[in-house]
Parts: sequence; C-alpha cells; structure tokens
Amino acid sequence: MILTFIGTAGSGKTTLTAEFGRYLAENGNRVAYVNLDTGVKKIPYKADIDVREHITVEELMKGGYGPNGAIVESYDRLMAHVSHYLSRILELEKENDYVLIDTPGQMETFLFHEFGVKLMENMPYPLVIYLFDPTILRKPHDYCFVKFFTLMIDLRLGTTTIPGLNKVDLLENLTEIKKYLEDVEYLSTHLNLETSMQALLAYKLCKILPEVSSPVRVLYLSAKRREGFDDLETVAYEHYCTCGDLT
Repeated sequence: MILTFIGTAGSGKTTLTAEFGRYLAENGNRVAYVNLDTGVKKIPYKADIDVREHITVEELMKGGYGPNGAIVESYDRLMAHVSHYLSRILELEKENDYVLIDTPGQMETFLFHEFGVKLMENMPYPLVIYLFDPTILRKPHDYCFVKFFTLMIDLRLGTTTIPGLNKVDLLENLTEIKKYLEDVEYLSTHLNLETSMQALLAYKLCKILPEVSSPVRVLYLSAKRREGFDDLETVAYEHYCTCGDLT
C-alpha cells in the first residue's frame, strides 16, 4: 500500500511520515520510505528512495540559483528520472506492506510541476493524505477552503485525497472544529451569518459540495501522541482492498 503525504511547509508531513512508519513497523508491518524533497537537509527516517541522490537545492544554490529558482530547477532535472522513481516505488510496494511517500515542503512544487503529476498519474489507485495545520482554520470560510483544496488535489493529481487535520494535540476546541469539517449544513449555516464576500463565495461553494465530492472521512492526527494512526491505517486498508467507502 502506497500513502503519499502532501501539505504546506510546517504542516508536519515529515514528522508524521516518520512516526506513522514507526507505528506500522511496531505492529509487524514492513515499511519503506520515499523522500521526494530536494530541499530538505535532514529526515527522521531512513529513506529507501531519496531524490537527493540525483540533485539537491543546496547544490544548485551553490551554483548561483536563488532559493525558488533552485527548487524549480531541481524538479526540472528530476523529470528525466520520473519513470525510474516510479518503477522503484512500485518495486518497494511489492516488497513491503506500506510505502510512505514524503513530498516537498513547498507543496506547490509537487502539485504544479509535471514531476509530481506524472508520478501520481502513473501509480495504481494513488492515495493522498492532505495534511493541513490548525492555524489556517480561523473563520468559517477557511473550512470551505480545506474541503475544496482537497478536491483540487484530486483534480490535479488524479488521486483519492483524504484531508487530515494534523497537530490536534495543540487544540482545545477540537469538538467545534469537527462540526465545521464534518457537517456541511452546520458550516453553511454559519457561513450564511457572515457578511464578507469570502463567506458568500464559500456559502455558494458549500451548497454544491455534495454534488462534486464523494463523502470521505476527515482524519485527526498527531505525531506527538500518535492520535488518529489507527484511522489512517484503516483508510489505507479500505482504499486498497476496495471494501470500504472511506466515509
């Protein structure tokens, strides 16, 4: 089973990848790790596949590239090796129970560069966990953004994408947050009370959400406390064995 973790910088992708992998291994699973981040200097797991073997952002910056230019250039160069990495990942899947893919810290690099798109489009039944940080959930329309960004990942990468609220150990109001994330009618009611243009747009979008999105559960995760790891394992099993509906 292949799980790909996507999220913005600071969302906890790498830490969660490492801790979830340890959790799986402690429960008797064979786990392999894939690092697709050319800019990371240290990772808390032993990567079975690491794109830094071909190129790193640091090397390119020493050659005169700026930080953003170096990131883009690194994936331009990796495009020549995308088939190689795909084959190696699929081989790892045959040899292990789980393959955990840790994507770049700059999420747009993976979503908008052809390297990420080609890699995911050619995987069988790809499953993505979209990790988002609690700090972005300030107003009701932010919850709508999360729901539709999950759909945008589906659209861009051709994947099944599950939203995962990470770092829930930092939250004191998780019950209220769950209402906004899980109950579209509850969210729509609160959006209808807002007067901003953002809220109006979010309200209209939420009204069409049931038509364009299959119902999927939201994961509530914490690497620090290993919260939600059993749910994450269940989602992966249900997706790949096709015996569950992910709700």
